[in-house]
Amino acid sequence: MGLMDNLKARLEPAEDKVSGLAQQHGHKVTHGLDKAAKVVDEKTGHKCSDKIQTGTGKAKDAMDRLAHKDGGGAASPPDIPAPPRTS
Repeated sequence: MGLMDNLKARLEPAEDKVSGLAQQHGHKVTHGLDKAAKVVDEKTGHKCSDKIQTGTGKAKDAMDRLAHKDGGGAASPPDIPAPPRTS
């Protein structure tokens, strides 16, 4: 077994745990990303709004990929709708 195989084997339990946490708390992370993006956008005087939205969108997409990695449920609970994305 090579070094990479050993690393992958040792990191697999952590990956599963991160995926489970992303499923459970994805809506909280998404909400936090939206709040942080809003604050940064206001602090920069809305000069970089497009870049902030792009970065926020990529972070949300990564969060969704983590949450759905094992084929589980949605990142947001069904009774709490995800906040609308503003472009």
